[in-house]
Amino acid sequence: MKQEYFMKTERIGFSHWTETDLEVASWLWGEKDVTRYICATGEFTQQNVLDRLLLEVSNDKKYHVQYWPIFDLKTGELIGCCGLRPFKSEQHSYEIGFHLRRVFWGQGYAFEAAKGVIQYAFSELNAVKLYAGHHPENINSRKLLTRLGFQYIGDNFYEPTGLYHPSYELNLLEL
Repeated sequence: MKQEYFMKTERIGFSHWTETDLEVASWLWGEKDVTRYICATGEFTQQNVLDRLLLEVSNDKKYHVQYWPIFDLKTGELIGCCGLRPFKSEQHSYEIGFHLRRVFWGQGYAFEAAKGVIQYAFSELNAVKLYAGHHPENINSRKLLTRLGFQYIGDNFYEPTGLYHPSYELNLLEL
């Protein structure tokens, strides 16, 4: 399938989720290793995958951001998703997130994608702050957020897992 990209990094093309992407979304959120830290059960049902896809499409329509699907520019293979969603009621603030298929772990794709999204947020969306969080057991996400320059600001309750997740902030004025 040929993708159109609105943004590219060295190895990654960023596209947009649409209502017709359920099969592609299932490749990502149907993988238990991807979802084990983002919901209480550790895995998504097909209905959960559909709900997540429709949430991303809705966020794009309402706010012009989503956790965009990302693809390997050489092979066209789905890597995962990386993107933004509005952060609570703060203007010009977003939450960044990323979910990668296991086959792409440990190869620098999450860092590369997040760097691209951070630059996009600050330059194209005029963001002043970005927030992020991770499951308390997800040490690799903690390391990645720290490497990206995010600062720990406390723990916040995350309803989908029923746990308090470490939360982080990246402030444009501190870059």
